[in-house]
Amino acid sequence: MTAQGARARAAGNGVSHRSAIRMLGRAGLAARGVIYILVGALAVQIAFGKEGGKEADRQGALQTVAQTPGGTILLWLLAAGLAGMALWRFSEVIWGQATEDGDKATKRLMSLVRGIFYSVVCASTVAFIIGAGGPGSSDKKSKDWSGKAMHDIPLGRWLVLLVGLGLIAGGVSIAVRAMRTKFEKKLNTHQMSPAVQKAVKTVGVIGLTARAVVYAAAGVFLAYAGFTYDPDKAKGVDGTLREFAHTGAGPLLLVLVAVGLMVFGLYSFCEARWRRV
Repeated sequence: MTAQGARARAAGNGVSHRSAIRMLGRAGLAARGVIYILVGALAVQIAFGKEGGKEADRQGALQTVAQTPGGTILLWLLAAGLAGMALWRFSEVIWGQATEDGDKATKRLMSLVRGIFYSVVCASTVAFIIGAGGPGSSDKKSKDWSGKAMHDIPLGRWLVLLVGLGLIAGGVSIAVRAMRTKFEKKLNTHQMSPAVQKAVKTVGVIGLTARAVVYAAAGVFLAYAGFTYDPDKAKGVDGTLREFAHTGAGPLLLVLVAVGLMVFGLYSFCEARWRRV
């Protein structure tokens, strides 16, 4: 084979590999959408006192899927999608993100963090399927981590406080970017009709803002746990969502946030279709 032929073959292999990664990424975005829709639906049931013992978090979502006809097959599909999400994020560390500033070191670092996160999520999903554990209660994990950090790490309470403040800042940042529709830069909007683009924009603003609110609220509880040196004050997704029902607005606020999370699930499907990956 000539040198020119070798280069052409290598280029072709590279395109093929990137196409496969794109498919895996889109599958991962769809899997994320399913999980958020289920978490939101469980939160709505909690608001009306019909949760059936399930928590509104990833563990509850997996339990819901497991109880449906063909649940085991669906769970394996979710796990495959989450594995695809992790591989896609890791590929961004090598090739950069599909955005104008995707080659920046900070972008690659964020992709690495997300790749590790989704690897853990995928592993816990597989553990749930084979009966070797699973994600576990988000509230229990938050309390356990806070307690371990406070008691086993020097200045651990301040670490917990800083992580909580980081979640608050991250939530505020996501909400601001959502309201300014910055997320559209990641979408192939030229492939949408004007009506579809308007609908996707609306779904994105609502869904991303709802997720940001949950992040920030969870950060408030975590920061408060560190400030008061009390790990029992920390809350996961389920506990954070339940607290919305205890505000002056009552269950209505929880319903609004829960519906917002379901809308974010729909937006994830939009990303699976139109995101630049």
